[in-house]
Amino acid sequence: MPFTRISLLAGKSPEYLAAIADNLDRALVECFEVPENDRFASFDQLQPGELIFDRTYRGGPRSDDYVVFHITTGKQRSAATKQRFYSRLVERLAKEPGIRPEDVMVFISNSAFQDWSFAYGVSAAAPVPEDAA
Repeated sequence: MPFTRISLLAGKSPEYLAAIADNLDRALVECFEVPENDRFASFDQLQPGELIFDRTYRGGPRSDDYVVFHITTGKQRSAATKQRFYSRLVERLAKEPGIRPEDVMVFISNSAFQDWSFAYGVSAAAPVPEDAA
């Protein structure tokens, strides 16, 4: 169950944000070994001056449509799986909502299953309570 923090400059429409979330979800399911209905993300919409990025570092030029995806996951993926995911994500975002591939940055952080608690204040590594199943 990955959790994604999506950071971008403020001012995009709800439809634009929905397109980002929907295409992230589809790319995760298609290429990152994430099951359907395992969708967790948040948006950080920042004011000018609050999102600092080099417009030319490793691939620019970046525009004000620059978006960062910080994906935290409890399961390691292979380098090939990650590469397929990166490619599919930028392909989908280019189609809708129209984000240029050079404006997409992704980084993945791994954690152990016991680092998560999905509900009830119980470690995800613990058995699921019967009343929650």
